Amino acid sequence: MLVENREDVTILAPRHRFDTNTAPEVEKSIWENIGNGDGKMVIDFSQVDYISSAGLRVLLKTAKQIKKGGGKLGLCNLNDQIKEVLELSGFMGIIDCHDSVDSCIAAFE
Repeated sequence: MLVENREDVTILAPRHRFDTNTAPEVEKSIWENIGNGDGKMVIDFSQVDYISSAGLRVLLKTAKQIKKGGGKLGLCNLNDQIKEVLELSGFMGIIDCHDSVDSCIAAFE
């Protein structure tokens, strides 16, 4: 998992699959970087080719915590398969999704 900080935005970039095997590691990294949820976080899916229900569960918990803390969460660089999973599961209405890290950060302003 790559972690980058740009000013007041934390960018996390999981790799390959976001499933039962990797979700605990991704979740741990998110919680280490989320603080009390009042910050800004981008999850960059450019290197993720699959998401399972375990990955969706982590995203939902993250979105709830950030919303509760008054922070902002955005997802970006979704491939067609992940975009379809998020649309079918209703996540596109809960979490802002963008084409790039930069457009995600710009939407936070």
